[in-house]
Amino acid sequence: MNKSPLDAFFVGRATAEAVIDRIEEKVTDALSALGKFDAEQREHIRNLVETILEKAEQQRETVKTDDADITPDELQETIDNLRAEIAQLKSELQQFRDR
Repeated sequence: MNKSPLDAFFVGRATAEAVIDRIEEKVTDALSALGKFDAEQREHIRNLVETILEKAEQQRETVKTDDADITPDELQETIDNLRAEIAQLKSELQQFRDR
């Protein structure tokens, strides 16, 4: 088998083209997979945001319903009771520190 330099050139050229074709195929597959992954992650994030917003709206509606039953006088009474409890706790804490 006589192999001339011209034959070697064409074999080398065909090899390079085959390698380039394989690299292009692999890069295309990788970019496709990356694009698919990105789209899936965006969809997951969008679903998460929708779920969070739905829960927030449900909680807001619950609070609105609960608040409708509370009068301003009851709210002020609750605030006053909390302030009294805080004052009592501060007093007890100060007594504990003084010991």
